[in-house]
Amino acid sequence: MSLAYFRFYEELNDFLPSEKRKKLFSYTFNGNPSVKDAIEAMGVPHVEVDLILVNSLSVDFSYKLKNADSVSVYPVFESFDIASVTHLREKPLRDLKFVADVHLGKLTKYLRLCGFDTYYRTDFSDQEIINLAISDKRIILTRDIGLLKNKKVTLGYWIRSVHPYEQLKDLLLRFDLKNRITLFTRCMECNGLLKDVTKKEILNRLLPKTRQYYRKFKKCNDCNRIYWNGSHYQSMKRHIKILILKTHTIS
Repeated sequence: MSLAYFRFYEELNDFLPSEKRKKLFSYTFNGNPSVKDAIEAMGVPHVEVDLILVNSLSVDFSYKLKNADSVSVYPVFESFDIASVTHLREKPLRDLKFVADVHLGKLTKYLRLCGFDTYYRTDFSDQEIINLAISDKRIILTRDIGLLKNKKVTLGYWIRSVHPYEQLKDLLLRFDLKNRITLFTRCMECNGLLKDVTKKEILNRLLPKTRQYYRKFKKCNDCNRIYWNGSHYQSMKRHIKILILKTHTIS
């Protein structure tokens, strides 16, 4: 039986029992497991990790644990005052795209409202989500920690909260999205892009009061849904602006 010492930082502590959070603790092991296997055995998905220091030196996931190793594990996008490190994944994607699991329907609508390309279907299987993430370089968003432990998954994030508004705030901070928001450029129902249309083009599809009081309209390129700047639009816009201000305050 061998013994190593682990310390997890920042949001990685969300995966640990309370007695192991934000402190150094011992980990016993047999044989010669990789540091990745040890980290996931403790409940932390590998996709949440970006840097591992063993005895103050950066290592990759394949590093084999040795007796008395001291291991520090950091999350993605954490900042460090060190000269040379081994990051465990590619640089953050410039073109952020997501695929969400079945539990995140409301969050999906918020993300699309903010202009973020987000795939979602209620009948997606775990394997379909993984295949989409790989083929289209999408970040998996899920409430299922087990999904993120799949060896094929390289881009993913565990959604902590069950409340859609808090979920969106978490993502805006986590992926630094607040300056990438383009409100009402994407269909909230099907994820298609919106384009401006003249009132004349869709006049026969409008209800009398909508026809009377509104002049600017957008139409989805894919499903042909019509959008306009009604009270619902103004309310959502106001909520998103408040959310952006909150993320600026936190950051």
